[in-house]
Amino acid sequence: MERFMAASSRRFSTLKVASVRRNGWVCQSCRAHRQTQMRFTSTTSTTNTTSSSSSSRSLRRQNDKPYYVTTPIFYVNASPHVGHLYSMLVADVLKRWEVLKGREAYLSTGTDEHGMKVQRAAELQDLHPKALCDANAETFKNLAKKANIANDRFIRTTDPEHRDAVEYFWARLRDSGYIYENKHEGWYCVSDETFYPDNMVEKRVSPMTGKTIIASIETGNAVEWTEEKNYHFRLTAFRDRLLEFYRDNPAWVVPGNRFSEVIDWVENHLEDLSISRPTSRLNWGIPVPDDPSQTIYVWLDALVNYITTTGYPVWQPGSEHVGGWPADVHVVGKDIVRFHCIYWPAFLMALNLPLPKQVLSHGHWLMSKQKMSKSVGNVVNPFFALDRWGVDTMRYYLIYSGHVSEDADYNNAFIVERYKKGLQGGLGNLLHRVTRPKNWSVRQAVENMTKTQDPSLLPLVQNHRAFLEQVVEKADDQMKALNPSWALKEIMEAVFETNKFFQEAAPWVKSKEGDTVSVEQTVFLAAESLRIVGILLQPFIPEKASELLDRLGVHPDRRSLEDAVLYRDDSYGTPLVDLGRGSQGSLFPLLPVED
Repeated sequence: MERFMAASSRRFSTLKVASVRRNGWVCQSCRAHRQTQMRFTSTTSTTNTTSSSSSSRSLRRQNDKPYYVTTPIFYVNASPHVGHLYSMLVADVLKRWEVLKGREAYLSTGTDEHGMKVQRAAELQDLHPKALCDANAETFKNLAKKANIANDRFIRTTDPEHRDAVEYFWARLRDSGYIYENKHEGWYCVSDETFYPDNMVEKRVSPMTGKTIIASIETGNAVEWTEEKNYHFRLTAFRDRLLEFYRDNPAWVVPGNRFSEVIDWVENHLEDLSISRPTSRLNWGIPVPDDPSQTIYVWLDALVNYITTTGYPVWQPGSEHVGGWPADVHVVGKDIVRFHCIYWPAFLMALNLPLPKQVLSHGHWLMSKQKMSKSVGNVVNPFFALDRWGVDTMRYYLIYSGHVSEDADYNNAFIVERYKKGLQGGLGNLLHRVTRPKNWSVRQAVENMTKTQDPSLLPLVQNHRAFLEQVVEKADDQMKALNPSWALKEIMEAVFETNKFFQEAAPWVKSKEGDTVSVEQTVFLAAESLRIVGILLQPFIPEKASELLDRLGVHPDRRSLEDAVLYRDDSYGTPLVDLGRGSQGSLFPLLPVED
């Protein structure tokens, strides 16, 4: 995190102190402070080096690069909903998993505060757009904090350093020859902030008014015919490069069915992209450098946020990796795949900048199999849900039940079911059964079994040990495949299987019979199951996983993925906290409300 914040602070301080002029572009911060103009360091190094030393530095840079994951930045025209929370959680789990593996990792989230949608929302509330942005950005920031999201940066597109980055990005696109001015006619969708070609719109009946409207086939949102003079990006010039990149990187978009949609769009629907709007129509945004009559397209503005947070444009030659770029994963909803998987890589290709390594596109959350809508009244307020069910309960439910490839159905009854079966009846019950009885000692079992590592295990114990030895690899494979839901299911399967094993081994019966060997082996392997599961659950339910490990007596410095190996830790077994009594002594107590 320190390097991540340092990259951002270096950029801001450098722009303040050493302003830039490149073919007419000067950063807004520098204009405001009337500072002396100086050039950025060239993005191409002119220093002569041997090929071997260059290769060594390249390899070193790759090894040093921190893991970098992003959420989409969220529109501030309305309050956050459960879909926003889900995007944050998916990115948070990905980041925490890498930290668990011992890697430095960064997570960036934030708010998208420009564009027609925000401008109109502010007009309807009789507010200045910045006032609306300030209030709603704080709400999104509070949501991240409340949901225990471990973000290293919360970026706002109204931040001065982001404006500097966007202006510089635009200037480089223009200098590269990929921007031209032309009259544009087409269907513009304010809700989606994008133009659609004729073959991507159709007549529909509005469910709200009953009137016939022209709407996007893709999203169903209304479009309006627009004729205006603006700037265009030569997107069609990148058709072949994009398709070649897709062929060379078949796992670049997850899941694969959405990658197929991206490829189809590039092959059949690609057009040059309008990247500005007349200020007379849209004045809430970043003006085009040297042309205040035009405002930069909100998606070009928004996408640059992913490199703003890594220090762009003040990257020393070859040093973009220091702040995390290229991103390891962009987490996005399925409705904004095209912007991230077509427009964004094309922009980066135009400037010869590295492309993100992968894009994870997840499904939406429905209510009773219907799309959430304020007009229908079925939108889930994430703050209320977190207060009602608890932070880790909601984290568990959304990750366990959410889908990458398809939509998921939100229902309070499902939350209760997941809580009772998985957390209370599964994990909490297992912890209680292993640690509470007086007729055996977890600490003694750990000491004796780790000391001897007796190979002559009972058949039932041996079978469960073989199962447990595969859990970490299975979960890690799912995380590498960008499927945190299935990773969590693999971990919870270990909980369910350990409960079955413990019930079948019945150490309480063996204890009465004086079979100390059977009791010790059973209790130890059940405790090891809890220890390993507790370590693996930290990215998903961090507070409850920490409490579980405290109750089990696992020291804080023995909780990495390296420690999630049988017999690795011989020091646990004595609780680090008071276990309490009654409901206070339960890791997952009864829910006060279930409907």
